[in-house]
Amino acid sequence: MIAYLSGVLRRISPDSLRVLVATDSGVGYEVLLPFFVKRALEEEGKEGQRVEFETYYYATDRHPAPILIGFLREHEKTFFEQLLAVEDIGPSKAANALVFSVSTIAAAIEDGDVAMLRRLPGIGERTANKIVATLKGKVAEWALLRDEGYDTIPKAAKEDRSELTGVVIEALVGLGYRRPEAKARVDAALDRTPELQDEQALIREVFRAERNR
Repeated sequence: MIAYLSGVLRRISPDSLRVLVATDSGVGYEVLLPFFVKRALEEEGKEGQRVEFETYYYATDRHPAPILIGFLREHEKTFFEQLLAVEDIGPSKAANALVFSVSTIAAAIEDGDVAMLRRLPGIGERTANKIVATLKGKVAEWALLRDEGYDTIPKAAKEDRSELTGVVIEALVGLGYRRPEAKARVDAALDRTPELQDEQALIREVFRAERNR
């Protein structure tokens, strides 16, 4: 299991949450970054810089290809692991939800602020209540962190995601799907694979799920 990764950042794209890290041994690793981690990384530097990631490694029957989820600091990874203790939250869903800083989300949990938690992608009221019920009183140390304090998503990022889903929904409607059904299929695909930023890749994921139903 890969728990730590150090190397040179070879690829970072505004259209993807995946980055490529080349290690000193000459091996390149693709790493999925939660949105707040990628945002911090972009603010700190650019391609060609040296980076170090705490990583969470996972593979499942549905996703047999191993996935590395990267964090800039150990406390980010340990908070991510706390989220995995909540029923119905797996690694992909947790990574997709982390658009705000750890301190912001942890403070919302400690305050029982369900409205704030519902702003996280893929987190509805039922799941937000589960998060509070499971973790309140257990994440106070993360709530006190002096991190970036992100509590909003940049407008450009919201627009990019909205445009992606809109295009794919329209494509599915054109293929005969009812609009509510198309939206549900797209939302489910993004919950499973939040790193998808390409229209064709998202459509393929929708169809892949359809074949496996």
